[in-house]
Amino acid sequence: MPPKLHIHPPLLNTASPWSTSRAHLAALLRCPSLGAVTTRTSLLSGFPHDPSRHRYAFFDPAAGAPLSVPGNNNNNNNTSSSNIPTDKLPLASLNTLGYSPLPLSEYLSIISSFTHSPPSSPKTIIISITGSPSQISSSYALISSFSHSPQSPSPFPLAIEINLSCPNIPDLPPPAYSPASLATYLAALPTDSDIPIGIKIPPYTHAGQFDDFVSALLGSHSPSSPPPSSSSSPPPSTSTSSSIPVPASKLSFITATNTLGSSLLIDTASSSSTSPGPLLPDAGIGGMAGPPLHPLALGNVSILRRRFDADPRLAHLDIIGVGGVYDGQGYKRMRSVGAMAVGIATALGRQGVDVFTSIEKDINSAW
Repeated sequence: MPPKLHIHPPLLNTASPWSTSRAHLAALLRCPSLGAVTTRTSLLSGFPHDPSRHRYAFFDPAAGAPLSVPGNNNNNNNTSSSNIPTDKLPLASLNTLGYSPLPLSEYLSIISSFTHSPPSSPKTIIISITGSPSQISSSYALISSFSHSPQSPSPFPLAIEINLSCPNIPDLPPPAYSPASLATYLAALPTDSDIPIGIKIPPYTHAGQFDDFVSALLGSHSPSSPPPSSSSSPPPSTSTSSSIPVPASKLSFITATNTLGSSLLIDTASSSSTSPGPLLPDAGIGGMAGPPLHPLALGNVSILRRRFDADPRLAHLDIIGVGGVYDGQGYKRMRSVGAMAVGIATALGRQGVDVFTSIEKDINSAW
C-alpha cells in the first residue's frame, strides 16, 4: 500500500501562478488555515516563460466580461488585482500560462531555505512536477534524494503531484486524456516510494473518459500494446486479477481537476478595433477556472470517489477536490462529494491567502 497523504486542515492551494516564487510559498506556509502547500508545476530545466504570451485574466462568470488587465505572471506578481472591485465576487479566471519558469532544483532549494524558520505546525509540501515519463523518473529521483539528504533534510513532509493535465502546451495534449499515454507515465513510477505520489487530471466530461482513466489505473491499457478490441480475449475477472498489483497501487492520491481548456475571453471593451478580439495574446485560447468550473469539478470528484470505492484496488486513493471553491459553502460541497481535501487557485489569485482564513471562519473551523 502506498504511503498516505496527510493534510490537516484539509485545505490547500493548488499549483498556479500564485505559488511560483519563494515569497508566494512563504506566505502560504505562514497561513494557519492551510494543511498543505503546493508548488507551481515545474520541469527539470524550467519552462520557457514568455510574458507577452503567457498571461492570465479574471472575469465576471455571469457576463463573461473581463474585469482586469491580464497579468504577465512574473515571479513577483501580487496575489490579487487591485483594480477589481472587492464586491465583485465570485470571479473566474482564464490563463494561457504554461509551467513555472523555475526549475525543480530551484523549488527544492526554496524548500530547504525554510529549514531555519519552519511554521509552528508542519505542513505537507506537495511538489508539482511534469515532463516526459523519463523526466518524471529523473524528477522523482531528485526529490527522493533531497528528502533523504542528511545535509539538508526537508523540515516538511513531502508529496509529489504529477501534472498530466495542462491544456496550454502546444502540440502536447494533456496525457491524462489518453489512456495509453497515461499508462506510460504510470509504468515509469516507482513501486516502493515512501513519498506519497499523485496525479493531477483534467476535467472529464463523459462516461467514456472516466472508463478510460479507471482502466489505466487498473492496468487494462498497456503502454506497449493497443487497447483491447471487441474481438480480443476478455480481461481477467476481478477475482483472478485482484492479487496482481495494478498501476494505481503506486499512487496515493488524485487531484481533480485542472482547468478546462479551449476557453476564450473576448475584449469587448477594446477601442482599437470595431471587431473585438481575444483579451489574451495570440489566439487567446486557454484554461478556464473558478466558479464556472465548480459544477463540473464536483461531478468529477463525485464520480471518481464512487468508482474508486467500488473497487478494492482503487479504494485507497484519496481525492484533492479542485475547481471553483472560494467560500465555506463551496468547501463543504466539495467535501460532501468525497474530497479528502480542497484545493484553491483562482480565489487565491483574487483574494490572496486571506481566502483560506475566510473559509475557516465561514465553517467555524469545523473541518
